[in-house]
Amino acid sequence: MTYSIAQLNEMSEAEFVSVLGDIFENTPEIAREVHHQRPFFDLEVLIERMEDAVFLLDEAAKIALIQAHPDLGSKAKMAEASTQEQAGVGLDRLSPEEFDRFQTLNQTYQEKFGFPFVIAVRDQTKESILEAFDRRLENPFDTEIDQALEEITKIAEFRLRDRVESA
Repeated sequence: MTYSIAQLNEMSEAEFVSVLGDIFENTPEIAREVHHQRPFFDLEVLIERMEDAVFLLDEAAKIALIQAHPDLGSKAKMAEASTQEQAGVGLDRLSPEEFDRFQTLNQTYQEKFGFPFVIAVRDQTKESILEAFDRRLENPFDTEIDQALEEITKIAEFRLRDRVESA
């Protein structure tokens, strides 16, 4: 279901969080925070305020947000939106060799940074994701936190554009 900005502006906090609480993987606190910043003039303002809320989190909350994301190509249970997004680029249909490569990269990345590799898969291919894994494994910790948060905000923007009508 899609919602208008006018509908979102009129929602109680509970309704707003129910509708947008999953935009950021298992982190409804962001929607709860942004609800208090109503009214939203348009979808772009809503996106901007949600992104700002992410970057204003303290470091522990930022890392928790990153850690809420699933491994790519994993068979583990994940949020419905993540399942659909990963399926959209074929990560649910990996060959045994591809699956092993993703699992090895996920583990290597997790061991180095302490959180899962996050990338907005909607504008990627399996090959570009694997290239990004290799490239980003070379990043220092602070750079990779920033990169993961940038990817998370891209994911959120895609999800918001799917769920909220533009003016």
